[in-house]
Amino acid sequence: MANIFARYENMDPYILLSAVNLKMRNENLDLAELCTTYEMDEHKLTKRLKSVGFSYDKEQKQFR
Repeated sequence: MANIFARYENMDPYILLSAVNLKMRNENLDLAELCTTYEMDEHKLTKRLKSVGFSYDKEQKQFR
């Protein structure tokens, strides 16, 4: 199966937000686990989503 996050740095940020939250919810992952599993840089991902107004909520395990 292809890594849907292979080009996360260039994805539309709203599609990225949806995909990230979906994966964390469906696979019961926190942000660090998601980034490790899908080989993403946690800082870059967080910065990318923060640029459109979303931040990570540790308790909910999602970007809001």
